[in-house]
Amino acid sequence: MKFGVGQSIVRKEDDPLIRGHGHYVSDHAPAGFLHGAVVRSPHAHARFKIKDADKARTVAGVHLVLTGWDLADLGHLPCTVGVPGQKMVVPPYPVLASDEVRHVGDAVAFIVAETLDQARDAAEALDIEWDALPHVVGAEAALEQGAPQIWPDRPGNLSFEVTFGDQAKTQAAFAKAARVVSLKVVNQRVVTNYLDTRAAIGEYDAATDSYTLTLGSQGPHAIRDVIAQRVLKISPDKMRAITPDVGGGFGTKLFSYREYALVALAAKRTGRPVKWVADRTEHFLGDTQGRDNITTAKLALDDKGKFLGLEVDTIADMGAYLSTYAPYIPYIGAAMLPGVYDIPVCFIRVRAAHTNTVPVDAYRGAGRPEASYVIERLVDAAARDIGVEPVALRRKNFVRPSAMPYETATGKVYDTGEFAAHMARAQAVADWGGFKKRARDARKRGKLRGIGVATYIEACGGNGPETATLKLEKDGTVTLLIGTQSTGQGHETSYAQIVADHLGLRPDQFRMVQGDTARIPTGGGTGGSSSIPAGGVSVSMSAKKLAENLKEIAADALEASPRDLEFADGSVKVAGTDRAISFADLAKRPEATDDKLTSADAFTPPAPTYPNGTHVAEVEIDEATGATEIVTYVIVDDFGVTLNPLMLAGQVHGGTAQGIGQALMEDTVYDGDSGQLLTASFMDYALPRASHMPDFAFETRNVRCKNNPMGFKGAGEAGAIGSCPAVMNAILDALWRSYNIRHLDMPATAPRIWAAIEEGKRSLRM
Repeated sequence: MKFGVGQSIVRKEDDPLIRGHGHYVSDHAPAGFLHGAVVRSPHAHARFKIKDADKARTVAGVHLVLTGWDLADLGHLPCTVGVPGQKMVVPPYPVLASDEVRHVGDAVAFIVAETLDQARDAAEALDIEWDALPHVVGAEAALEQGAPQIWPDRPGNLSFEVTFGDQAKTQAAFAKAARVVSLKVVNQRVVTNYLDTRAAIGEYDAATDSYTLTLGSQGPHAIRDVIAQRVLKISPDKMRAITPDVGGGFGTKLFSYREYALVALAAKRTGRPVKWVADRTEHFLGDTQGRDNITTAKLALDDKGKFLGLEVDTIADMGAYLSTYAPYIPYIGAAMLPGVYDIPVCFIRVRAAHTNTVPVDAYRGAGRPEASYVIERLVDAAARDIGVEPVALRRKNFVRPSAMPYETATGKVYDTGEFAAHMARAQAVADWGGFKKRARDARKRGKLRGIGVATYIEACGGNGPETATLKLEKDGTVTLLIGTQSTGQGHETSYAQIVADHLGLRPDQFRMVQGDTARIPTGGGTGGSSSIPAGGVSVSMSAKKLAENLKEIAADALEASPRDLEFADGSVKVAGTDRAISFADLAKRPEATDDKLTSADAFTPPAPTYPNGTHVAEVEIDEATGATEIVTYVIVDDFGVTLNPLMLAGQVHGGTAQGIGQALMEDTVYDGDSGQLLTASFMDYALPRASHMPDFAFETRNVRCKNNPMGFKGAGEAGAIGSCPAVMNAILDALWRSYNIRHLDMPATAPRIWAAIEEGKRSLRM
């Protein structure tokens, strides 16, 4: 099919966006709207008292000042997902703190005024008395005996502890091992930094006692349900949630935040729409952050290099409060720690700690990048320790295709995977065999050259059900209503291709409606790389039903059997003839009832999909400065079936760029003495630029997924999963070859690498 699955169609969404015709929350300006501003704590931990809110209320233009005491009847922000088998104790997460704050940026008041400047003036006028309390930053420090206590009912700041695997069998495997390799790695905290910051507009209709909440999100349905039911304590049908264009989400826009309840409540109390838009520093202080794991991992090997067992101890930083899905992230990550390897037994412990920092939750990959980073760094360390090539050790221990379906020691069941094959292909594209010559040439120029590999697997694409509703309009176009939410992925183009397979439509004959709970009854939003594996299959099922309906109507009009009909260019025609009827004419036929012109279906994935692949990075390090340049980057992925090769490459490039950013420069730094976030703006938090990116060589080596009717495997997060370990393994390869440097943590900044080289030189002289 010309416009169907497998075609490299340019995204139809791009034209209005690049012309400046996109419509984001910040562009929405309802008549008579007011501006909202959040007053945030300057302390990491403190008791406080707002002594005189009336002074702020008298500032010119101010309509409303809300404090925690004004919101006593509201519910708390919930943590909606726990850890299986664990009785979770969830600390209260108030919309506004009333007497104690637990991180810099904690919200204490909300001010509504005619202008943003007036709201900020009132914030300055708010008289707050602060009594600083002891604080702790860093998960390891929080779990130390005698650390400042953040929550009275969480002794030792331990949020929860969970284990995987068989401890006794793992201990036995380690006891008989010829070699045990140990490694401690830090997967540092990062900040999402999407293009458009979070924003929300609340509107209230007194006549119907109902709200409209316009917000940038990854799907409004779940947020609507939480804010309405759990926080405002109203029926969800009393709130319409709308999400217009969104410039990036990466997990962080999935969650329910304080400001959504605040603008809704403020709109009711003022009788006017209330708009809040985060500035960039508020994004650093008020939105959930990602990663932040400290892991010690041990690998047991026999005398031939076969893996016998894995032991992992991870400490995950939750921040001060438990965000929407926070506890589940290290849990699902831990389940993927065996990676692509045949490891018979394992024992994994995950401890989650509260700290006086911004809450941590899902960020692109949500636990799986953390797992991949641990096992891929550990395998490279094992290869160096026993004196074999990293790729050879991987090949020896990969799960074989003949072993599929394969159940890991953590209970994950891989349906397909040909790991050695895509690693071999990536090596060939990267000219692995010619590396030593390139390394010698680089050394003559004062550069250290290294090559690194990471073979990853992840579990995703299992969210659902997702309902897709299709309707043939009177003008002959087809409209899709679906509860997934594009934040830049290109869903309208993707779904158009799936519909084209069944109805023969051009992309311009297709329209998608998303992000409106009034028009779309249900929706799972977009997360966990599920929009195509779940939503796409629903679209296909619905399109198949609509095709059958249209053939039935057309059969009467064309006096033919439905079996003899086919679709092409927005019409139904009798195969092998020139007899046809356009969709527009079909929709006008008396028998074309709404029921016949509308179809709906929902797909619930029976299991996750398991995309996998190999990343190869080659780097040059300037020995004099520590500066790193990625000179080659190769990706060979298995995504089951490729829907749109052009858009798939874009997804992989984007995720890989985020991983490269974390590997080389991104770092969220809190000052231990004050608890202040030192990297709260782009002056201090480094993001990768185009100049930091190599030319990516990307291709697929697909093996059709058996868990998905269309063969799809999720692809949205994969780039972020394979990239960090590939880059760090390449850097450490360069450092090991020249200076026997075995370990370096992310981010591998120039000063950090330079210091490691200098230490390596000193060690070699001793």
